[in-house]
Parts: sequence; C-alpha cells; structure tokens
Amino acid sequence: MPPSIPMKQRARRLQRGLAKLYPDAHCALHYENPLQLLIATILSAQCTDVRVNMVTPGLFARYADAKALADADQAELEQAIKSTGFFRNKSKSIIACCKSIVEKHGGEVPNTMEDLVPLPGVGRKTANVILGNAFDVPGIVVDTHVGRLARRMGLTKAEDPEKVEIDLMAVIPKKEWTMFSHRMIFHGRQVCQARKPNCEGCLVAKDCPKIGVD
Repeated sequence: MPPSIPMKQRARRLQRGLAKLYPDAHCALHYENPLQLLIATILSAQCTDVRVNMVTPGLFARYADAKALADADQAELEQAIKSTGFFRNKSKSIIACCKSIVEKHGGEVPNTMEDLVPLPGVGRKTANVILGNAFDVPGIVVDTHVGRLARRMGLTKAEDPEKVEIDLMAVIPKKEWTMFSHRMIFHGRQVCQARKPNCEGCLVAKDCPKIGVD
C-alpha cells in the first residue's frame, strides 16, 4: 500500500528539519577510495567508527589494494583488525570479498547494487554506504539508528532493514537518500538515543508521533 499524502508531507518536514539541524552530516568512517570505505564498513559491524578509524590507517598502509588483501595471511589480518571485534569472521569476509573483487571486477570495487550485494560480507546496508559515499549513487543506509528512528517517527512499522529501506524510499526524495541516512544517524547518536530519547530537546519532535519506542 503506497504511503498517504499526509505521511509523505510529514516525512518531507522531518527530512527538511534534520537537514537544518545537521547540514554537515557525513560518513564518519575515514577513507580515500571505494575499497577503503568497503573494508572500513565491514569492520564497523558491532564496532564504533572511532575504533575502526584507529585501525584502518595501519591496515591500509600494509594492504594497499584488493590484491594484497585477497592474498593476505588470515592470521596476520586477524591480528591487524583484532580490536574491532569478531575479527575471525571479518578477516574471512575481507579476504573472500577482495578475492571476488580481483577475480570478477578487475580489482576495482563495483558501483552497482547488483554487483556489490553478492560480494562476501556485503549486504544492502554496506552496499548503500559504498554507493552513496564513494560513487554518489543515492541510497538509504538502514543501520540500527535509522531503523529505530524511522519506527519512532512513524515512517515505517517494519523491523526488517530491507523493508524499512523500501518504506523510506517511498517518502524521502531520491536525491536526499544518502544525506537523510547520515542525518538520521547523527540524530540517533545525539538526541534520539535508544534508551533515553531526548524528546523535549528534539527540534523535529513536532512532526514525530513518537510511536514504537523500543
């Protein structure tokens, strides 16, 4: 069922309100090229961006391209990323992902959802991070913050990230998808936190029904 006109209007007001609050919102992961962003995003699972940014400079100095990571010794890679947590699974994903990039894409990170999602360790969330920030292809990134805020703001009732993404795509203008995601993440970290959302101090609260608080 398509969203109602009032729903779309309220979503646009929320989108414009967040744009005023966070005009400089951006990807918090540090990177210089699509491959670095891809690896950093894989490492960011169950880890803070701050910690990832501490690990990646040394990692990228040691492994300069997809071929180097594809050929990496897993035990050595595990040690290099150990502080990000879940390092065994992450190292396996990184090596397998880079092998696929080398074998199927000539060592270059692909720039379409269809080519990104099949890569080991990459789902729609990671793919949208890469597309939106490295290739300027609009995409809505549904992390825990975006999912939580979308439900609280009454923009979706879905729990499944892909369904949340579809619901948000229906009410937010396509050109705003990437920045809307960044701003939702900023707002989720600074104001609309999981356990104690600061509704009294929220400057977009007038357009938020504050339902589905989890």
